Amino acid sequence: MLKTLSRLPSLPLSRSRLLRSSVLAVAIAFAPAVLAPGFVAPAMAQTPGGDIVVTYKDDIATLDPAIGYDWQNWSMIKSLFSRLMDYTPGTPNLVPSLAESFTVSPDGLTYVFKLHKGVKFSNGREVVPADVKYSIERAVNPKTQGPGAGFFGAIEGFDEFSAGKADGLSGITTDADSVTFKLSRPDATFLHVLAINFASVVPKEVVEAEGADFGKKPVGSGTFILKDWVIGQKLSFVKNKDYFQKGVPFIDSFTVEIGQEPLVAVLRLQKGEVDIAGDGVPPAKFLEMTKSPDAAGMIVDGEQLHTGYVTLNTKIKPLDNVKVRQALNMAINKDRIVRIVNGRATPANQPLPPLMPGYDKDFKGYAYDPAKAKELLKEAGLPDGFSTVLYSTNTDPQPRIAQAIQQDLAAIGVKAEIKALAQANVIAAGGTEGEAPMIWSGGMAWIADFPDPSNFYGPILGCAGAVAGGWNWSWYCNKDLQARAVAADSMSDPAKVKEREAAWGKVFTDIMADAPWIPVFNERRIVAKSKRMGGPAEIYVDPTRVINYDAIFVK
Repeated sequence: MLKTLSRLPSLPLSRSRLLRSSVLAVAIAFAPAVLAPGFVAPAMAQTPGGDIVVTYKDDIATLDPAIGYDWQNWSMIKSLFSRLMDYTPGTPNLVPSLAESFTVSPDGLTYVFKLHKGVKFSNGREVVPADVKYSIERAVNPKTQGPGAGFFGAIEGFDEFSAGKADGLSGITTDADSVTFKLSRPDATFLHVLAINFASVVPKEVVEAEGADFGKKPVGSGTFILKDWVIGQKLSFVKNKDYFQKGVPFIDSFTVEIGQEPLVAVLRLQKGEVDIAGDGVPPAKFLEMTKSPDAAGMIVDGEQLHTGYVTLNTKIKPLDNVKVRQALNMAINKDRIVRIVNGRATPANQPLPPLMPGYDKDFKGYAYDPAKAKELLKEAGLPDGFSTVLYSTNTDPQPRIAQAIQQDLAAIGVKAEIKALAQANVIAAGGTEGEAPMIWSGGMAWIADFPDPSNFYGPILGCAGAVAGGWNWSWYCNKDLQARAVAADSMSDPAKVKEREAAWGKVFTDIMADAPWIPVFNERRIVAKSKRMGGPAEIYVDPTRVINYDAIFVK
């Protein structure tokens, strides 16, 4: 998810633990097992309740699960809606959620989910299997212009529905208490797909009544209900007392205050006026807080499945020339950029982060070499460089990182005008073909929706993401690599885990030959929370949510 602090943070997992999680996901897909919900209240939450305050600089764009896909709204959407599958808080471990149980056929092509009885939307209407079918078809429907359609590509009828040749997905059928999915090919990630926000279940009658306003007036069956939204000021969420899993959530409500500069938010947090500074800790404040005894217990620092990068729009001249894109890759001093964020990152040379299975530790990528970059520009017929525009979000330190990139580009003759805008405006520029030549993704950079290498391809480098409203802001589509990506995802046999990882790793290193990105760094996730907030670090740097509102609690 392009999200920030760059869609989705992760706890400090070892590579081996992530690998075990990935293997577990595949094993589940081929076991005709029945699993129980895994959401257990932490022993530390002795007294449920409390109201907390969270701050962000920018307003929320939408709370519609079929459309919202940035790091700010991701966690809120997770808590407003339910899905067939979910994750044990603070881990990448899949468990049934809206589904009471499920079975998978031996060939991995048929999934049957039995729903919990009596689950209700916040308007009081019971959730039925037809709601699941409608919700996923809505996410896939081209008319929705949502960025998540490609995730469901393995379901039978996807191509026909996407092309407007069918009225729905023929591979989804329902009966009185269950939903059946038939796939056109095995998909090692399918259970993960049913746990992401795009698979959230919504009531058709409310969506149709509200139209475009559904994102401002959401109705779901999750742990929280949106009580109030004053655009540009605040959002108020209250506990869903009818949530079907008792004892969850632990807090009574949370208020999201909008318009807070990150530095001001952290100062307020230190005074006890704020509980979570959503935009993280600005570099200028980070060293002070980490060295201050008074700030003990207020900083959560964890590794995440994250890559920050610059997109190069392959449909805009001269960025349509691969030599130009390769030259730009060689022009950026990544070590200097890492220093801007107090060393809270490591330089990147490929799309996959080091903790992700498939990462190629031997791949060298493009070395910092301005002289060679100039040679490539000359070979591309641009000995004097060219002018372009670099978009960035306007929250510190992103404009300063953009300026560092601007200076590096100037050294090879490329004049980049910086447009530092609110996050929603940058997203709009990226999702409109031709508008944004270059985007520094920081503040929104990619954090895995789930711990699988495929998630770093489909939405942001695959052909399905290169559409209006999508997140492939390079507008890059390599048909040969797309076929190899589909083949890698079809390796759902647990015996082929290593083979699948290697196949994915080669896809990403081969992508770098086309250079649609400049991978810049892999950043750690830093969260500032008040001392009264309880719970382990994992739920503040959750691997499938930015902040797990379902699991946090007041001491």
